[in-house]
Amino acid sequence: MILSRAKPVSTDSGKKTNSRKEIPKLEDFLNKRDYTGALTLLEFNGSKNNTGNTDLWIGYCAFHLGDYKRAAKVYENLKNRGNTSVDLEVNLACCYFYLGMYPEALKILEQASESRLKIRILFHLSHKMGDEKKLMEYHQMLEDVIEDQLCLASIHYLRSHYQDAIDIYKRVLLDNRDYLALNVYVALCYYKLGYYDVAQEVLQVYLQRHPDSAMAIHLKACNHFRLYNGSAAQAEMNQLVEQTSNPNSFGHDLIRHNIVVFKGGEGALQVLPNLVDVIPEARLNLVIYYLKQNEIKEAFELIKDLEPSVPQEYILKGVVNAAMGQEMGSREHIKTAQQYFQLVGSSASECDTIPGRQCMASCFFLYRQFEEVLVYLNSIKSYYFNEDIFNFNYGQAKTAAGYFKEAEEAFLMIRSEKYKNDYVFISLLAYCYIMNKKAQQAWELYLKMETSSESFSLLQLIANTSYKVGEFWHSAKAFDMLERMDPSPEHWEGKRGACCGTFQYIVAGKQPKELLPDVIQLLRNTNNSQVEQISRVMRKWAKDSRINC
Repeated sequence: MILSRAKPVSTDSGKKTNSRKEIPKLEDFLNKRDYTGALTLLEFNGSKNNTGNTDLWIGYCAFHLGDYKRAAKVYENLKNRGNTSVDLEVNLACCYFYLGMYPEALKILEQASESRLKIRILFHLSHKMGDEKKLMEYHQMLEDVIEDQLCLASIHYLRSHYQDAIDIYKRVLLDNRDYLALNVYVALCYYKLGYYDVAQEVLQVYLQRHPDSAMAIHLKACNHFRLYNGSAAQAEMNQLVEQTSNPNSFGHDLIRHNIVVFKGGEGALQVLPNLVDVIPEARLNLVIYYLKQNEIKEAFELIKDLEPSVPQEYILKGVVNAAMGQEMGSREHIKTAQQYFQLVGSSASECDTIPGRQCMASCFFLYRQFEEVLVYLNSIKSYYFNEDIFNFNYGQAKTAAGYFKEAEEAFLMIRSEKYKNDYVFISLLAYCYIMNKKAQQAWELYLKMETSSESFSLLQLIANTSYKVGEFWHSAKAFDMLERMDPSPEHWEGKRGACCGTFQYIVAGKQPKELLPDVIQLLRNTNNSQVEQISRVMRKWAKDSRINC
């Protein structure tokens, strides 16, 4: 009976409507993917008349909200109460799988009835548990139906066979244009391949229909991070933060993880350690954080037991071993790093990619074969024109190979104060200046440094390198400073030779005559019997040349 019909219909206005709204049905919520609304309705109805069927739907909604613990608890309670639903065990296995409880999922599947879903879960479990024999066995059991093919595509994705996954998704999409979610999966594959602009274009097809999708928004933010910067990524992610404030909400941990990445590692130690065994990338990003903080041993301890399976893991293990080798002077770690870099750089799938070429450059760098390093770095230079790290490595390779002009240009493009204050940077730039006949600029680098063992080393570099290339005046000044700090015979002999070389240049007209008094003064800073004899010759020439000394 419709109660509103007991009242007379008003004829005052044809626009008046019934104020009583019909209670939505479960199907309405499910069709709109409003699992929170569906769950609320189920809990409300369940409080009045709880049935096994209601609990099954509660488990279904909790699972789709990403609350796998609650869904598993519901299914466990139903199983303990003797519920005989056909899919109960396999649904419980799905929850265990998403919770990372792989042995438990495998055990419960032994009790499950045979089904296509059971085969697909076993296929995924074989991959997760590293059982290649079982993986191939279940692979053979897959059929040419959409569900099985999508399952196969996901395994291709997890094994980094992204193009194979794309081929399957596109084939399915060709016959099923309304399967819009497949665009998200295709976009994920393109993202993994490094085609961020293509990924964004494909993703937009889905976002136009479902602008509130947490997964799609998340991927869009990741694309913006790669294409632009962390700030752009955070702006995209902001709308998700409030939606996922509940720790049990879908994507909560993933979003916390990526916000740390977008912020350049801010809050890493508060967030990432608890996610190391939850999100695969958390361990890798925590290792990267330690490397950036120069905490090499912590990075090594975190990654040493990781068996790499994808290029990024091989590369990171190579970087950590290279850092450890330099930190400890360990040839063994350097050799391990070389092997990892060469493995990635020479692989058929990575040899023509930017990371692959970086790996080969790193491998040859460690072998000190710098001409080979430059072959690979030159091939990707246009992608990293303004990158400080690239220019630092490029400058080092150019210096080692003897291309000092290009090396100087690379070093001068670096903007980071961290690098500019690094002694390796300062010493290499000074060396390039001197080799490019700009010893005065090398001397100015020294003058900016505070007194330390590093400034002493730089003085030695300036003194000896300037002498070698005939920049005698700056060599003489450097040896003079060295002699004051350490009055050894070697420093006096270096200064004596540099002063005589400067005098020769003055006589030959290659240096101004006005410099001679300063040369003589440098000599007089030393208490040595040879000083007077050398000075006498210089003063005589100055007198003959009418120079006041």
